Amino acid sequence: MTDSVRLDKWLWACRFFKTRALAKKEIDGGRVQVNGQKAKPAKELTGGEKVSFWRGWDRCTVEVIELQEQRRSAADVVGWYRETEESAKNREKHALERKAARESVRFDDSRPSKKQRRQIHRFKRIQAMDDS
Repeated sequence: MTDSVRLDKWLWACRFFKTRALAKKEIDGGRVQVNGQKAKPAKELTGGEKVSFWRGWDRCTVEVIELQEQRRSAADVVGWYRETEESAKNREKHALERKAARESVRFDDSRPSKKQRRQIHRFKRIQAMDDS
């Protein structure tokens, strides 16, 4: 274990991003914060710092426990950070909200009827004439 590690290397090693280039892109875009402040990819992380970043649709905040520069298996990485309670609660709450929103929308997987197909063809013809 080292005393400090570059932010982009640590995010990559902890498997939050698939490549260091993606980690750097997120950091440069201002979507990664260390202790509530925007950071640069070369920012040296030390133990106990809080790193916030977007993971999919959710804002994730983790506390740095162990500093490593090498990427390991997902099972080994789990002990390198700890997600804050507030972050975990927010993530679960937003997941439930997304699930409820998905369930409220119904999709019909069947093929269109003859009447619906005629309406689709009519709509496409009108759109084609408008584009001309």
